[in-house]
Amino acid sequence: MEHDTTEVCLKRLSKIEGQVRGIAKMVEEKRYCIDIITQIAAAQAALQRVEEAILQDHVGHCVEHAIASGNKNDQRAKIAELMAVLARSRR
Repeated sequence: MEHDTTEVCLKRLSKIEGQVRGIAKMVEEKRYCIDIITQIAAAQAALQRVEEAILQDHVGHCVEHAIASGNKNDQRAKIAELMAVLARSRR
C-alpha cells in the first residue's frame, strides 16, 4: 500500500474507532434507538470510504502492475482476487 493511502486510512480508522466508542457509550446510556442507528450508519459509511481508498490503491498499483507485466497468470489471479473481494463486500 502506498504511504499516502496508509496515512489517510489510519487517520480515518482512528476517527472511526472514536465513533464506535461513542456508539457503545450511547448504548450503555440507553440513548434513543434512532440516534444510535444514525451513528452506526455514519461509522459504516466511514469504513466504506476506507475500503474504497484501499481498493483504489490496490487497483492502481497491484492490478496495474499485473497488467503491465504481461504475465497472463498473474493478471488472471489479480482479476479473480478483485472479483472475489467485490463479491464479498456486497453481501
